[in-house]
Amino acid sequence: MKVRVDPEKCQGHTLCAMAAPDVFELSEIDGHASVPNEEVPADQEEAVREAARSCPEQAITIF
Repeated sequence: MKVRVDPEKCQGHTLCAMAAPDVFELSEIDGHASVPNEEVPADQEEAVREAARSCPEQAITIF
């Protein structure tokens, strides 16, 4: 499984980082999320799915 955050959609709600703090990194400037490593570890897959479901902007893509 891989994951990406669309920087154009992300509004910095930080819900993804609360759901999967080991996968999503937040900008110290504006709170916008990024994914340093698109490959999601197997033990983090459900947390990433929850992060995608919780994103109000639907900025997270799982593929």
